Amino acid sequence: MMYMILKAIFRRTALTLLLCTPVMVSAQAVNPPATPTAIATFGGGCFWCVEEAFDKVPGVISTTSGYMGGTLKNPTYPQVSAGNTGHNEVVQVVYDPSKLTYAQLLDAFWRNIDPTQANGQFCDHGSQYRSEIFVHDDAQRKAAEASKAALQKNKPFAGDVRTLITRAGEFYAAEDYHQDYYKKNPIRYNYYKTACGRQARLQEVWKTQ
Repeated sequence: MMYMILKAIFRRTALTLLLCTPVMVSAQAVNPPATPTAIATFGGGCFWCVEEAFDKVPGVISTTSGYMGGTLKNPTYPQVSAGNTGHNEVVQVVYDPSKLTYAQLLDAFWRNIDPTQANGQFCDHGSQYRSEIFVHDDAQRKAAEASKAALQKNKPFAGDVRTLITRAGEFYAAEDYHQDYYKKNPIRYNYYKTACGRQARLQEVWKTQ
């Protein structure tokens, strides 16, 4: 009798495993592969404005305002804005390289800064607002140097290109209230952007209307 009971249990267990196995395989098969991403980091003055500019570029997945280029660990906004840490206000961009190339990101960067201004951007003065391309590998460095050289040769504006090209260091995300500031505080943001003369200067530099 015990033999018959054990045999029945064995049959039910085997049947259950047989029925479950295709379901498990099917569940794994429907999961799409993860989208490959790449990272780029740019300093172009106030990171609120740079974040807004890159958010509008097709192929950009996310943008994060933060700090790079200094020596102090875990810097705060008051420390960086005082200009004593060596950090730059930057935006780190995560993008889909199958939809957007690094060269295209560089083009977007140039069009949203004043390349002729050293140690600041627009109304913001100081090294913490310098225009700077932080490269993450040799391929990015070569692309950035080629893009800068081409701009210097064919620029539609007077003056030399003063933008720096620097090896990327440790990135520190800025405080939460800085992230997506242009979305969270549109009135204050637009007042700052207009008062700083950013849009007017960009039109003057790039000969746009």
